[in-house]
Amino acid sequence: MSTFDSTKQLLPKILDEVTEGKLQLPDFQRGWIWDDSHVQSLLVSIARSFPVGAVMLLETGGDLRFQTRPIENVPFNSSIPEPERLILDGQQRLTSLTQVLKLNTPVHTRNEKGKKIRRYYYLDIQTALVDGKLDEAFVGVDEQRKIFTNFGRDLTLDLSSRELECQQLHFPCNQILNSDEWEESLQEYAPEHFGVYMQFRKNVLNAFRNYELPVIALNKSTTKEAVCLVFEKVNTGGVPLSVFELITATYAADGFNLRDDWFGSKIRKLEGRRSRLQQEPILSPVDSTDFLQAITLLDTLDKRRQDEQAGKVGKAVSAVSAKRVAVLALKLSAYLERADDVEQGFLLAAKFMRKQCFYSARDLPYRTQLVPLAAVMTHLGNRWLEPKIYDKLSRWFWCGVLGELYGGAVETRIANDVEELLHWFEDDSAEPRTVYEAAFQPDRLDTMRSRLSAAYKGLNVLVLRQGARDFFWKATIQELESENIALDIHHIFPRKWCKEHGIERKVYDAVVNKTPISFKANRMIGGNAPSRYLHSLQTHHQVDLSDAAMDEILATHRVPADTLRNDAFDTFYQQRKIALLALIEEAMDKAIIKDGLFSADMDDYDDDYDE
Repeated sequence: MSTFDSTKQLLPKILDEVTEGKLQLPDFQRGWIWDDSHVQSLLVSIARSFPVGAVMLLETGGDLRFQTRPIENVPFNSSIPEPERLILDGQQRLTSLTQVLKLNTPVHTRNEKGKKIRRYYYLDIQTALVDGKLDEAFVGVDEQRKIFTNFGRDLTLDLSSRELECQQLHFPCNQILNSDEWEESLQEYAPEHFGVYMQFRKNVLNAFRNYELPVIALNKSTTKEAVCLVFEKVNTGGVPLSVFELITATYAADGFNLRDDWFGSKIRKLEGRRSRLQQEPILSPVDSTDFLQAITLLDTLDKRRQDEQAGKVGKAVSAVSAKRVAVLALKLSAYLERADDVEQGFLLAAKFMRKQCFYSARDLPYRTQLVPLAAVMTHLGNRWLEPKIYDKLSRWFWCGVLGELYGGAVETRIANDVEELLHWFEDDSAEPRTVYEAAFQPDRLDTMRSRLSAAYKGLNVLVLRQGARDFFWKATIQELESENIALDIHHIFPRKWCKEHGIERKVYDAVVNKTPISFKANRMIGGNAPSRYLHSLQTHHQVDLSDAAMDEILATHRVPADTLRNDAFDTFYQQRKIALLALIEEAMDKAIIKDGLFSADMDDYDDDYDE
């Protein structure tokens, strides 16, 4: 069954519906933003009977309800009527035409520099009748209906009265659709121009009055997901419509302000959930859709369990889901019931992340993995601290990170993980897919160069949480970070030394040759050979370290000291690679196959390298 019709509708009829309130905007539509040049270009196109694109309208009265609002500046003497249709596409065009053609107030727009201005629009009748000059006939004047030049000193056009309009043959655009009043004034003030005017009415005004706009009308059975998809497709030039905005408009129809609940409101002196979550640095990337997904996961999980208890089977059983269609179906009652608990679930997720030694958003491997984690934490409460549950959560987390399973579209994995994790906590044999599917190939360490990759961030934290100490300050890197000491990830065998010894960039830039150290230590390392910079670090007057003490520091980074003292890069690379793989094995709790790990020469790693 078709969910839409396509037709044409006279422009005057559509604009009548706008001013009568029959045609309004869903509240998720952003404001009118067209500037003066866009407005005049649209008027020219219609005057020439050029196509200006279809408008898309949604019939009201179905199950799908939105908060609505009239088009900007349309006045209503009493209460605003309930709309019959909503504008999904064509807001800027219909708002512009309504402001110019139907209202007697100045149009609130902007100039080419973005400055707010107010304009009345006119047609210079004599110019409009000259072949090829119709685009020059439209004139914008200020709210006093005048044009000044020479920095406001010289008045070049004055249309401040109906008499002046008639005498100068400048026709007001808000009279285009019905010019009876202006024609009477023309008969009174400048009857000698009436013949010219009639030619103008025939050639120009009738183009507006007979203009037909293509209309795509979606019927009231259209789903919320379809509205979201349609809006994204047809508004390719604007900002995509988010799930949050669509749900906000839906909940507003029931009197609940989701935007204030999430972002807060200075006017209402209300702190939003977002600001409370962001007090935990690791949660600062969490957005409104993440929060809605976590609530939806728990809501759909409950529905599934209810269906199973009722004896439903197969397709009749509700699916646990975090997909957009499920989030869009989240009822206000479900949101209100679960929002506080899910907020606490995210805060518990932050505590879990701290126990894993993740403290800042910069180090977070996957924002998306926080969603199932928060949903599970909401369900568990303080049970997450039970050793058996905590160990399983940790293993699941690291399998997701080091298996690099939470990149791209992950809605299905998110839903599976929530359901399967909760089952695994009760049944040791029921490993979640994220755990048993996760694998780490040893040669991934050779291609891991971007500090933005999830596995790179995870491996860095694995090194840090083993107590890695700085080459210069002796304190652990985490202690230095808490003291705001400048830190970064630097090369162990310096870049300059590697280039001089013919080591390829794709090799020396791999994570195997990098570790977190302080800016001070890195400056002392410079481009020197490891044997030389170790001597400088140990003999610095503020340090004075023995070889054994320095070797202990290097061991905290899983760096074999003797390979640095002998400047033996190849041996260093192989031994540190094995050490890092051991950390990964421990975190994922699964063996990594290392057969033939170093049988190939390093030059055989011919993967693409992004300069």
